[in-house]
Amino acid sequence: MARRALILIEGHPRGNGLLYVQAAQRLGLHPITLSADPAQYDYIAAERVEAIRVDTNNLDFLIHECSRLGEIYDIAGITCALEKFCATAAKLCQYFDLPGPEPASIEQCCDKFTQRKLLAEAGIPIPAYCLATNATEVESSAAHIGLPVVLKPAVGSGSRGVRLCGNIDELAEHTTYLLGGKHIWRSPPRILVEEFAQGPHYCIDIMGNEVIGISALDFCRPPHFVYRELAYPAVLTDDEHNRVADVSLSCLRALGLGWGPTNVELRWTKRGPVVIEVNPRLPGSPAPQLVQLASGVDLITEHVKLVIGDEWNLRRSKSQTAAARFLVADRDGILDWIGGDSRAAAVPGVAEVNLYVQPKTPIVRNGDVQDCLGHVIAASPTRARTKAMLQQAVDLIDWSIPPFPAGKG
Repeated sequence: MARRALILIEGHPRGNGLLYVQAAQRLGLHPITLSADPAQYDYIAAERVEAIRVDTNNLDFLIHECSRLGEIYDIAGITCALEKFCATAAKLCQYFDLPGPEPASIEQCCDKFTQRKLLAEAGIPIPAYCLATNATEVESSAAHIGLPVVLKPAVGSGSRGVRLCGNIDELAEHTTYLLGGKHIWRSPPRILVEEFAQGPHYCIDIMGNEVIGISALDFCRPPHFVYRELAYPAVLTDDEHNRVADVSLSCLRALGLGWGPTNVELRWTKRGPVVIEVNPRLPGSPAPQLVQLASGVDLITEHVKLVIGDEWNLRRSKSQTAAARFLVADRDGILDWIGGDSRAAAVPGVAEVNLYVQPKTPIVRNGDVQDCLGHVIAASPTRARTKAMLQQAVDLIDWSIPPFPAGKG
């Protein structure tokens, strides 16, 4: 009998890639990663994961490779850890008649402008928005909405290219950044100009049509949206929880989602919950670890079960508080050293310390997820205790980033 295999389209160098590999192995599957550059994922070599080099932007090449693998293995399912390849994975599932989401729903959700239109048509509260393709349209859109506004690429993730602009100079500066060649576009440049919804930020994790958890997300100082801390569960009244859950589930209906995982981000404003964006995938690490520590639900394992046609189990078996603090670079330069992680990991209640970078790594901050050097996770029965343990661990970690040599920054 052929060995059952799980095909992973690309991986994730800092996030869920290794977790998907480990979940597949626990379920008795043979994980195979198809990647344009398998070497970018350190865990591929460390865990001796089978990886095949293929152009993952070419659907025909992927179909050919999966067909070839199907002659060797029993392909149980196909999925991915990166939003960029969610629609591709869905198309492959459809082609090979495997369990998966509707590709068209995934594609329209990954386009933030199309997503905005569909949410607005469904009456779901969202920020005021306009689409712009050049500097003149950005300026007129901002004038129409009123400053401050948020500029963001219509397609993308990880807060890449996202900035809060409070005045005309900041607006012009970031427009130049986005359109002047510094930002890498995966498609023709389109900028979403939107109202800045002010209020606490929440992330809602959904599997199928069931809300699994709601977390509170804090960012570092504006104007960028760099993660600082994520905590499960968020402190909400019963009414607030129900309203957040109801709005989040309404997003699924508006976007034709509901198969597998969805992550909704919203802010609680003066007019209640306002949806910032909907992601047709699991949140990135460390969110899945926090959900598991807090509730006992292993989002990644249960997603893999769904992908291979097995029955999942979303029953909660714990009731704890879990939180993660992100270690954020404070300057540009060459990372000289980073340490204290072993002492931090030894703090009672600390579940994970993960450093993303090694010494001699160039650090260039762009105001996005790549500014993070690592994270620390702690969990306990109470919120206050978790926060105290987390702070104690973070205080033990330090690093040095001398500036780039003159002329090389």
